[in-house]
Amino acid sequence: METPTPTPMQHSEDEDEHVFLSKYPPVPVPDNLTLPEFVLQDAELYADNVAFVEAVSGKSYTYQQYGIVALGIMAAGGVFSGANPASHPSEIMKQANAANAKLIVTNGEEHIEGATNWDELLEAGDRAGTDTRFMKEEVLQSDLCALPFSSGTTGISKGVMLIHRNLVANLCSSLFSVGPEMIGEVTTLGLIPFFHTYGIAGICCATLRNKGKVVVMIRFDLRTFLNALITQEVTFAPIVPPIILALVKNPIVDEFDLSKLKLRAIMTAAAPLAPELLPSFENKFPGVQVQEAYGLTEHSCITLTHGDPVKGHHTAKKNSVGFILPNLELKFINPDTGRSLPKNTLEVTKRTRRRLIEPSTSMDGYIQVAPAELEAILLTHSSVEDADVVPLPDEEVGEIPAACVVMNPNAKESERDIMDYVASNVAHYKKVRVLQFVDTIPKSPSGKIMRRLLKDKMMEILGKNISNT
Repeated sequence: METPTPTPMQHSEDEDEHVFLSKYPPVPVPDNLTLPEFVLQDAELYADNVAFVEAVSGKSYTYQQYGIVALGIMAAGGVFSGANPASHPSEIMKQANAANAKLIVTNGEEHIEGATNWDELLEAGDRAGTDTRFMKEEVLQSDLCALPFSSGTTGISKGVMLIHRNLVANLCSSLFSVGPEMIGEVTTLGLIPFFHTYGIAGICCATLRNKGKVVVMIRFDLRTFLNALITQEVTFAPIVPPIILALVKNPIVDEFDLSKLKLRAIMTAAAPLAPELLPSFENKFPGVQVQEAYGLTEHSCITLTHGDPVKGHHTAKKNSVGFILPNLELKFINPDTGRSLPKNTLEVTKRTRRRLIEPSTSMDGYIQVAPAELEAILLTHSSVEDADVVPLPDEEVGEIPAACVVMNPNAKESERDIMDYVASNVAHYKKVRVLQFVDTIPKSPSGKIMRRLLKDKMMEILGKNISNT
């Protein structure tokens, strides 16, 4: 059995500060390139290669033809903030106001008042041509370029301010193991939404940087998914645990000849992969490497790598998100004291598992839902006195939002009425799926909601197998 190399650490003057360092040597980060310049560097050499292909229609765009509104905005010195098209209008309005948006670009046949359609934007660009009277503003690496809105794990969704260097540096770290032989050779599945940092940076920008091809899927359908993997010869598929579950258990998979797959690896992130799923997937898809990853919007995307520095770039220990990427440092923080935690302690193990694997957030596929947002909506109902939202496990989607609600004594509404009220104010994936009336919301002496106690009580009442309602 191979003895693992100790994780490098550094200590500050404060002996209680513990910083974990990457085991990998540092990688260079260019000082003078913006994100669009970095991603599209040498693109002219691959002008006839396909950059994007639509999974359903098969329509493709070469590196000479395609256009990405996000990179265009950034190249012009603007700031891109992607929004979920499935959001409730009030949620999109909230984000637009918070971002102080000057221009809203939409896609699709429907034209929305006050917004610019993507096709109209392209036509305007063609009419303007290269001979424009507008002076190009200098864009620096230190300039803000992206304002993705976090999933709200610790509260209401907030805009995360990312500069060009944040994203360039993260791409340098996350792509450090990609050798020259892989340039122009990787076909990536683009299923994760591009309004998500994982989608726009981890999939779109990373693939374009290496001059690969992105197979774009607007929404998940298992048959379409499998057909795209086979017909488009996808070699790398970033997906989420619920899709892995479907690949393992859904009989639709048996309709396809899996021997035709060119798939070399999948990456799973955004939610923990159940340990029992991994061997089932490996048995059904032998030869397909499973890479588990961890990242944050605030970190510009991926933070930990599946690679093992002891074994070159082979997969790290199973059921692990791997090792710290080059150039990055990491601390585990005790949320009660604000102190960083040392390695190899029971406290690190317990707290890491609770904070990274069982955060106070709810999952629906790969979209995280902020409990505070749902609680705020519940409390706007005239009959609700108090409320708390916790995640409950669900085999199909990973986790679902569940609510405990204290009603006022004169309330007439049923639990279904309150669930419908929340559903009318949020996107479909944010709906409360389980709701219980309770007498009180348990709180600690300091006033903090005792979410773990509530979750345990709901699990005890409902059983461990919570189904979507």
